[in-house]
Amino acid sequence: MANERLRAALLASPFTEEALAAHLGIDPKSVQRWITRDVTPRRATAHQAAQALNAPLAYLWPELAADLPTASEAEIVRLYPHRSATPRQLWLDLLTRASSHVWLFANASLFLPEDNPESITTLMDKAAAGISVRIMMGDPDTPEMALRGVEERLYDAIPGRIRMALAYYSPLIDVPGIEFRLHRTSLYNSIFRYDDEMLINQHIYGTYGYIAPVLHLRRVDGGDFFDTYIRSFERVWETSYPIQESNFHRQRQVRLSDCATSPTPQSPELESR
Repeated sequence: MANERLRAALLASPFTEEALAAHLGIDPKSVQRWITRDVTPRRATAHQAAQALNAPLAYLWPELAADLPTASEAEIVRLYPHRSATPRQLWLDLLTRASSHVWLFANASLFLPEDNPESITTLMDKAAAGISVRIMMGDPDTPEMALRGVEERLYDAIPGRIRMALAYYSPLIDVPGIEFRLHRTSLYNSIFRYDDEMLINQHIYGTYGYIAPVLHLRRVDGGDFFDTYIRSFERVWETSYPIQESNFHRQRQVRLSDCATSPTPQSPELESR
């Protein structure tokens, strides 16, 4: 019996059988057997294939999902009742230890550089070391961010906080190895990925981000919790756009240009001579 779910997921993806096999580092005949003979791969390989195809493991191979709840529960390191209750050092420790991925997705994440000023330099160092650094923040000049201000009863303060955060993060614009984008989605969760660990700031309608809970996850083979948020991040990433294309960046460039061409003011003493 053929695995029609896998066949459909493969057709909907950018992969061919050969390309998927190359991505997984296996023989293309193995992928063919998965589809035509409904052969079940080893859990680790199946997990990687499901992630590549952006499909739940339990959907492609239900027989591998028997232990999925247990594995997914094991991915939960801790749940903090409020972001303000999350240890400040935890954010910096995870960032410092990251060796492959640092992905940040929020509207502003103003707290991160304010609580840990060294994080901006650390992000530059990570990119220079070849680590995947992706930053995705809200576009302050969009209706979606204005609506978020209304929902939290902060009104213009939300776009203002985003602009302030972008000012902190602006040294990262055009840094080689750093992909810096803006989004205009309704933010359900702020996602901070550090390799196979993740801090997720849950958002509650009408509640400030620092009051909302934070979920700490660590990826476990066979679990689906961590990868669910990865798929969410990548879905938004597809619709985001480089910060260089935004009105915020254009205005920033104008201000920088004005500062560069403005004459340096002289002191009254020098002007009187």
